[in-house]
Amino acid sequence: MKAINVGIIGVSGYTGLELVKMLISHPIFNLVYCANTEGATTVSDLHPALMGVCDLNVEKVDIERTAQLCELVFLALPHKTAMQTAKGLLAKGLKVVDLSADYRLSQENYEAFYCEHEDLDNLSHAVYSIPELHGKRAEGAKLIANPGCHVTATLMALAPFLDHIDLSQPIFVDSKTGVSGAGKSPSATVHYVSVNDNINCYNIIKHRHATEIEQHASALCDGSVKVTFVPSLVPMTRGMLACVYATLKDDCDPLALMEAFYNGKPFVRLRKAPPHTKMTSGTNFADVYATRHGNALVAMCAIDNLMRGASSQALANANIMMGLDETLGIPRIAYVP
Repeated sequence: MKAINVGIIGVSGYTGLELVKMLISHPIFNLVYCANTEGATTVSDLHPALMGVCDLNVEKVDIERTAQLCELVFLALPHKTAMQTAKGLLAKGLKVVDLSADYRLSQENYEAFYCEHEDLDNLSHAVYSIPELHGKRAEGAKLIANPGCHVTATLMALAPFLDHIDLSQPIFVDSKTGVSGAGKSPSATVHYVSVNDNINCYNIIKHRHATEIEQHASALCDGSVKVTFVPSLVPMTRGMLACVYATLKDDCDPLALMEAFYNGKPFVRLRKAPPHTKMTSGTNFADVYATRHGNALVAMCAIDNLMRGASSQALANANIMMGLDETLGIPRIAYVP
């Protein structure tokens, strides 16, 4: 098959780094363009671990040049900046996989938590895709809204049970994440002395990802899903464990339901005991588990927040978008020990 030239805009951060690591060995995608908002550097200067592995120049973002070189672009930019860039790329006929929140939500929900949306035309046709939950929806899409880490882990724990839980009863989500989810820029809350030997709950209930969970969980079923969402920052570099607590309305075997729901899905592994985040570190795997106590359901999903929660899921979606095998170039061997 003919190679497909791709680019990364926003290569400076952790998700950009993970995209580079996968794309340089992808059998079809050919990484030819890297850019950020500053430019005038190289990939290996930004990420010294890649010295001698990937020394591509990193340029300042230029829509015209991107269009000359690329067929597909990954955007690893902050919200608002991403939609401003995506709008220009899409007008040039490029395909875009956006890792920001800019196309994940309805206009009303987005503007309640972020800012005024500046690209409503493209928002209307953006495809939100977790492959195991949305199938081949991304195939042939022009713009993919790649889901974030908390939402991916939560929906993958919750989705198998949406027809079996009482939606009139509270649904609680406890999601723990590694510090890399806060991004590469330093701040007081992610300073070593703030994170080390500490667990910090943040933005309890009012976290903006709760609305994303509710919007897309509701779209997967016939009801209106409401959650109480409690995220926690834990002292590890990468990884995420989302635990969902709900009330069952029928007599079911949670593990059997999960097994049937995810049967044949190459990146979901059913565990017979609660998964550890280290099991999925550096991979696109989602390790799931569920049990019950009477009518109380406990369902959980462990992922790598930078991979399945961002970059490797973006690559899987790009594979589907371009009519390729979803698994091409996707890491399967965990960083252990």
